[in-house]
Amino acid sequence: MRRTVRSIGNKCKMKPAVVKTKEQHAEYLARIEELAMSDPAPNTSAGAELELLALLVESYEEKHFQFDLPDPVEAVKFRMMEQDLKQVDLVPYFGSRSRVSEFLSRQRPLTVAMIREISEGLGIPSDVLLQESVAPETTKPASDLEWNWLDFPVKEMLSRGWIALSSKKATPEETTTAVQRFIEQALGGAQAGVLTRRTFKGDAFTWQSVYSLTAWQARVLQKAAARDQWSSTKFCIEDMNEDFLRGLVSLSQFDDGPKRAVDKLAGIGVSVVVEEHLAKTKLDGAAMVASNGNPVIGLTLRFDRVDNFWFTLMHEVVHVWKHLSNPGEVFLDRLMDKESTEAVEKEANRLARDLLISRAAWKSANVRQFPTKAGIVAFAQEQHVHPAIVAGRIQKEQENYAVFSDLVGRGMVKHLFA
Repeated sequence: MRRTVRSIGNKCKMKPAVVKTKEQHAEYLARIEELAMSDPAPNTSAGAELELLALLVESYEEKHFQFDLPDPVEAVKFRMMEQDLKQVDLVPYFGSRSRVSEFLSRQRPLTVAMIREISEGLGIPSDVLLQESVAPETTKPASDLEWNWLDFPVKEMLSRGWIALSSKKATPEETTTAVQRFIEQALGGAQAGVLTRRTFKGDAFTWQSVYSLTAWQARVLQKAAARDQWSSTKFCIEDMNEDFLRGLVSLSQFDDGPKRAVDKLAGIGVSVVVEEHLAKTKLDGAAMVASNGNPVIGLTLRFDRVDNFWFTLMHEVVHVWKHLSNPGEVFLDRLMDKESTEAVEKEANRLARDLLISRAAWKSANVRQFPTKAGIVAFAQEQHVHPAIVAGRIQKEQENYAVFSDLVGRGMVKHLFA
C-alpha cells in the first residue's frame, strides 16, 4: 500500500495507512508529535488524524515491540510514593510489618492472598504482582566459589594469633591447611562446603572483601563458641520482647553499660563478641546465626564512642529480633559513615533509633530544636539513657559532628573489652 502526502498551507497531511516498516513507524511518530503540539479538538480533521495515527502506531508496536511488565516490588514502591504511604500502611495487605519489610527487600514472595489484597487495595494488576519478586541470594553456588586459601589475610590472621605456622617461611601447603582448618571449623564444624551455604546481607559486604570478612566472621563465631553461658543457653525469640529491649537500653546510663548489655544478652542466648575489623573492611557490626542456632552479634568498635556503640548494638539486635532466621545467614553492616539504601537496613536503623529514644519523645523534645549541654543531660535522664545517645542523635540530624563532641563518650568503650 502506498502512502501519499499532500500539502495543506505550510503543513503536510499524511494519508494514513497500516504501519509495516520502521521508517513508517518513525514518520508517524514524528507526525503524532507535530499534531499533539497543536492540541487539536477531537471533532476537527487534525484531531481525527491524530487519533487514527495513534491507533496505527499502537497496533504496530503491539506486534513488534515487547514491553516488560513492571517489577512487583517497584510497582508497590511507586504506589507508596504516589499515595504517600509508609510501610505500616501496607500491613493490612501483608498481615504484619515484618512481611512488608521482607517483601520490599526482596526476601519474601507474595502469596495468592497477598496478591489479591494488594491488587484490590492498591490497584496494581495481578499479572504484575504474579512475577518473581525475590532477589537471588548473594550466595555464590559451590561451582563458583573456588576458595583460594592463600587469598585470606594470612599476615593479619597470624599477627592476631588466629592461626599458627611452624615458621615465617611456611610452605603454601602448610599455610593453606592452617587457614582452611580455622575457617571451616569456626563456620561449620569442619563440614566441607559450609562456606557456600552462607547468605551475605548488609552494606559492608562486597565480593572484593569476602576473604577478610569471612576470616573476621570466623573469628567472631570461634570466640562465641568458647563461651560456656552462651553455648548452654538456648535462644528463644520470645525472650527478646520490648520490655527486654527497653531494659537493655536503660543500661546505657551506666559507665559500664556496654559490658552489662553484653551480659544481659548472653542471658537469653545472644553472644556479643568485640573483634576489631580487618584492614580494608569498613565494618561496624554484624549479626549472624551460628551452627547451633543461636544468634551472634559482632562489634568492631571502629569508632570508640558511647553513642556509636549503642546505635550499632541496637541495630544488630533488631536484625536478630526481626530478620535473622537460618544458620549461615549474616548481616555485615557499615553504619557510621554510610547511609543504607536497603529496606531491611533502613528498618533496622529506624527501630534502633526508636528503641534508644522513643519517636514521640523525640518529636516533642525541646532539646531537639534548641540543644544545649544542660538540656541534653536533662533529657537523657528523663529517657533513662546516656547523654551520648542524645548528643549523637543531634549531631546526626544536624550533620555537624563538631557540636557537643565532648558529650558523645569518645574513648569510653574499648577499654571495657580490653
